[in-house]
Formats: sequence, C-alpha cells, structure tokens
Amino acid sequence: MAVSPAERVEKAPETQAPQRKRRILVVDDEPHARRALVELLSDEGYEVSSAGDGFKALGILREWPCEVLLTDWRMPVMDGITLVKKAREEQPELGCVVMTAFGSVESAVEAMKAGADDYLTKPLNFDAVSLVLSRAMERIEERRELTNLRARHAEHREQSRTKILGASPAVQSLIAMIDQVAGARATVMITGESGTGKELIARMLHEKSGRVDKPFVRLHCAALAESLLESELFGHEKGAFTGASARREGRFEEAHGGTLFLDEIGEISPAIQVKLLRFLQQREFERVGGNKTISVDVRVVAATNRDLEAEVKAGRFREDLYFRLNVIHIEAPPLRARPGDVPLLARHFVAKYAQENGRSIEEVAPEVMSALERYEWPGNVRELENVIERAVVLTDGKRLELRHLPAELLRQSGTTPGEIGVQIPGSTLAEIERHALLRTYEATGGSSAETAEMLGISVRKVQYRLREYREAGVVIEN
Repeated sequence: MAVSPAERVEKAPETQAPQRKRRILVVDDEPHARRALVELLSDEGYEVSSAGDGFKALGILREWPCEVLLTDWRMPVMDGITLVKKAREEQPELGCVVMTAFGSVESAVEAMKAGADDYLTKPLNFDAVSLVLSRAMERIEERRELTNLRARHAEHREQSRTKILGASPAVQSLIAMIDQVAGARATVMITGESGTGKELIARMLHEKSGRVDKPFVRLHCAALAESLLESELFGHEKGAFTGASARREGRFEEAHGGTLFLDEIGEISPAIQVKLLRFLQQREFERVGGNKTISVDVRVVAATNRDLEAEVKAGRFREDLYFRLNVIHIEAPPLRARPGDVPLLARHFVAKYAQENGRSIEEVAPEVMSALERYEWPGNVRELENVIERAVVLTDGKRLELRHLPAELLRQSGTTPGEIGVQIPGSTLAEIERHALLRTYEATGGSSAETAEMLGISVRKVQYRLREYREAGVVIEN
C-alpha cells in the first residue's frame, strides 16, 4: 500500500534531522506517459524531474543528483540502454530502471548487461513500479553503505600501516629503498643488530606491495628445534611422526599469495637449508610425511643479526642459499647511527605508554632528552622503548625526569649531578637534599669538608650520601 508524505512525517522520530526527498529522473519521449509518471511518483513522496530524450537527461543528471533513473527503452536519438551506460559511467552509484513495451528474457538480459538494476514492461502496473523503485532505492543505500565502508576501511588501513619513525638521512634512505623494492617479487634479506626494527621493515615491504590484502606470516626460526621447524615451514601429513594426529598446513601454505617473514634465518640447520633452497629455486615442496608436490605463490623476506658472509666462509651456511636469499639486501641502521631520531622516538613512546597506563605526562625534562641522546643504545629502538615504558610507569606526575631513568643508563650517558634537578612542587625531600648536596659538592670542586660546612652537616654524612648516590648510578667526579 502506498504511504502518503504526511504519514511519513508523522512516523519520523522527532529528533531526526530533515532529509531531502529521494529523487527520480523520468525519461520518456511520450509526453503524456512522462507527465503521468511524474504525477504518480510525486504523490508517492518522491522529488521528480523529467526529460524527453537521453541527451537532456544526461544534462539534468550532471546538475541535479538523484537516486534513480527511470527511462524508456525505445527513444529517438539516444535509446534507454545507451543512456544507462553513459549515466552509470558518470555516476556508478545511480540506480537505473528500464521500461519497455517489448518484454522478453532477451531484453531483460540486455538491460542488465548495460547496467540496469531492474526493468518494467509497458503498459505499466503502478504496484509493480512502486515495488521495483523500492528495491532500487534499497540497492542505492547498500551501494552507499558499501562505498562508505570501503572508505573507512581504507582510512583505517592507512592509519594502521606500519611506519618507521625518523627524519635522519639513514632512515630516509631506508624508506626510499623499501619504496623502491616493495612491489617486486624478489627475495629480500634484512640485516642489522637486534632491536633495529627488522620485522617493521618486512611488514612495510608487505604493506607497500600488491600482496597487502594477502597474509603476512612470521616465523622465528631460532625458537624451534629442527624437526619442529621443518613441520612449521612445510606442514605435515597425518601420522608423519609421533603426535601428528591430523594433517597440518605449514607457514608456506598459510602465506599463499602473501609474504613469509623468516626471522633469524642464520639459525636454521643444514637440512632445513637444503629444503628452503629447493623451494626458492622451484617454488614447490612436500609436506613432512607426504609425497604430493605443492606449489604456492609466496614472497620470502628473511632477516638475521648474524654476518652470513662469515657463516658461509665458515661452512655453516650454504653459499647457494645465501645468494638466493640475498637478491635484495636491506641494512637496518642501529640507533646510535641516528641519534637525532631519539627525541622523536622517545616522544612517540611516551605518548603510547602514557595512554596505555593511564598517565598524563605533559613534559619530558630537557636533561632527560639530553641523557637519552648521549646514550649508545646497544639494544637499539627496542631498548629505548623499554626504557620509556618503565619511566612512564614510574612517573607519578606530569613530568618525566632523570630520576625515572635506569641508573645504568645515567651512568653510561655521563649524566652529571648538576643535571639531576628538582621541581618545586613535585620533588621529594630526598630529591631536594640530593640536588643541594651534589650542586654544592660541584661548586666546591669536590671538597667534602667545604660541602659539609656550607650545608651545615657533618663530613661523614656528605661522604655517606655520595657513596649512596654513586651506587644508584650517578656519575660523581672527585
């Protein structure tokens, strides 16, 4: 049953914002039929416009966005099928319904191929018209929702993409290299010290490639014994070994179409090296305990913190496998080679862990940044992240200070007593005492007696406190 516009208004929620009527463009070269449709659809609550031919219809569509194009098939100059094709090229979400006096299966198929959502036979039954238009409107909403969902998905994927933070020449060169080789199928070898972000590089290679919608599968080769590693890589058949109660696909099959990241590749045994080499040469393998040859499309990215050239010379790593893996070589720079990136990374980790731990940190003390920049970071970015996470958890105010950093880091970064400042309010009495004693000790040239006299305490207490501070990691020069 048709619902009048007045009834629709009464049923609409009071808080709902007014929406424009849904629009329909009627195209028919017969004036009487065209006017009749316009009146009927207007009574149904639609906003309706009309055109007598296809060219006028295209002009109206460009100036007057609508939901549905309702067009006659047989028209002079431009028929309805051609109009639908051109309209859908310009407006892919437009709903299209074709009217024809020559109803047949063939004509319906032709209309659908042209891009029509539905078709009606003349003479028109208005109940059928109403039903077809309702379905067309539903499809329009589905298309819009799908378009919005894709846009949100693309935005979310862009926001969640792996990023390597840094403005240093070393990082910019690294990112340029990733952009250059990401789209290739060639195997990549990533080398670098522990904690330099080799897995991040592998993920960026995957996300910037045409394989981004396929799996990224990671396997840490050093964590598994030889027998387990073989099964993890290639899978196994039921009964292949004790405990193999069912067939299991390996990482190569899981990564089909995508990327397999083999971390710590330098740790694999000679037997596994042979099987991996065969896959890289032929792109096929058999599961453990099976005889069926399986082919998969996988890009292999390997990583190691070992010197594989030295391993090859020592006979511990196959030279032919090394060359197969090392088609493209990427070196992950250590953090000490890009000290200018430390403040950027530190602020990023402070924000991340402050949010995770419910802390409200508004400032990182300058002396903290200075200490972080002077430190050598043998554990690289991973160590910096751990240090910042610890400092954030220990912070009970809005400012991250030197006292929140590990004593060993302060010692190795050469942090002097004068840098360990206090904040009033915000510091404990012990911190204020330490600051006063160390600054006075510095000012007196390292004289315990003069420090004691100026502060009005005993020499013994000064020496006791100095020993206590040294044990805590504070560098104090005599």
